[in-house]
Amino acid sequence: MTEPEILVREQGSLGRITLNRPKALNSLTLGMVRAMAQAVEQWRTAEHIRAILIDGAGERGLCAGGDVRALHDAAKAGDESLPAAFWTEEYQLNSALAGYPKPVVGIMDGICMGGGVGISAHGSHRVVTERSKVGMPEVGIGFIPDVGGTYLLSRAPGELGTHLALTGAPVGGADAIYCGVADYYVNSANLPELVEALAVGEVDEVLQKFSEPAPEAPLAAQREWIDAAYSADDVEEILRRLRERPEEAARETAEVIGQKSPTSLKVTRKALRSDYDSLEDALVQEYRLAMACVRIGDFVEGVRATLVDKDRNPQWSPAQLSDVDESRVEKFFEPVADEPKLFG
Repeated sequence: MTEPEILVREQGSLGRITLNRPKALNSLTLGMVRAMAQAVEQWRTAEHIRAILIDGAGERGLCAGGDVRALHDAAKAGDESLPAAFWTEEYQLNSALAGYPKPVVGIMDGICMGGGVGISAHGSHRVVTERSKVGMPEVGIGFIPDVGGTYLLSRAPGELGTHLALTGAPVGGADAIYCGVADYYVNSANLPELVEALAVGEVDEVLQKFSEPAPEAPLAAQREWIDAAYSADDVEEILRRLRERPEEAARETAEVIGQKSPTSLKVTRKALRSDYDSLEDALVQEYRLAMACVRIGDFVEGVRATLVDKDRNPQWSPAQLSDVDESRVEKFFEPVADEPKLFG
């Protein structure tokens, strides 16, 4: 018998959602998004449910992101209906979780990237552990930080959000808290007991009991070179500054960024500088960017090189940052002709 992709059940006063594709690192499918949205809506007015908990099955993590292989296959075949439906409904779920009238506890244990961040980091109570690896690695597959990623990262201290977006590098639990995408640090060995307590107790009290001071955030010690380099007006200048820094970490970072999609790098940097009034504003813009990545960007090629052929040799087009001019970047921000009304 085939296991369901998502487990929805009630435990005491807790509504529990567990992503259940451990072999695929709980990557989100459209069916999973729809099942989550349905459960969240049912519990919205259920008097016996006081909070929602979102976690992932298996030992590797909450969620590695959306099922980009399925999105790639559809886009390559010329079928944009799946990407359009997936991102529409995923972003609506992100917004619903952010504005939920009850506590939403996201267990960001292990790997939590891309879409995994979208279903956890917009919640009211965000838990990380010593095993957490939180990141938005999209520029490495010719995409952009979505699911409200540009909203979250644009609000990180200094230029840390730009650093994380352009490198795609994951961070540990302490850095996630420092960057503002997590709240509580809990030892992973205590998670089963934490869940049991949440089923019967008040969320704030339970998390205060089980959380502990996070270790010192490694990024805090790197703020000087990060802020100095990423405050530049364009990606080319960011790379120049990184290469000229005395810190070896800065020069290594320049090499990492140089391997990403030039188009995605420039589009992402511009998106992070947007003046968002709300998460929903960011999600509407991210929808436009996401569809443009499929239609005129590097998404199909990036996923091919990373997950399909796995040759790790993407042929970006254009291949050089200097060939990605402002007019090309602006095209990504234009309204989509068949754009759905995501909110309101």
